Amino acid sequence: MRFLSIYKHAETNVPPTTEEMAKMGQLIEEMTNAGTLLATEGCLPTSKGARVRRSGGKVTVTDGPFTESKEVIAGFALLEAKSKEEAIELTKRFLEVAGEGECEVRQIAAAEDFGAEFTPELREQEERARERMAAKR
Repeated sequence: MRFLSIYKHAETNVPPTTEEMAKMGQLIEEMTNAGTLLATEGCLPTSKGARVRRSGGKVTVTDGPFTESKEVIAGFALLEAKSKEEAIELTKRFLEVAGEGECEVRQIAAAEDFGAEFTPELREQEERARERMAAKR
């Protein structure tokens, strides 16, 4: 099963130290070698981002920084785990290295989660899209 671990942290606008990056690099290498970490990235400050919202048929764009937010998304990890409990344990290890903050752990939907509504034609369409996305990496 795949899980998305979304890391939220109070924005400091201070980049990590060399020591912090080295510790995280070691964890990333270990989890990648174990096959439990499929992808991970950190985010730049919200001052370089935007929020795009659709409500009532209207689309609005708000440029960062997002000072009204106590915590913002600081990064994510895509995990491979046998259970939600294992994904939580992997996330705990991440937080031991990352420090303060919280992670929201969510299971990624798989084809079997959609039942009969996910027709063979829709499955083929998704497979083609995934192949194109993988080819662009």
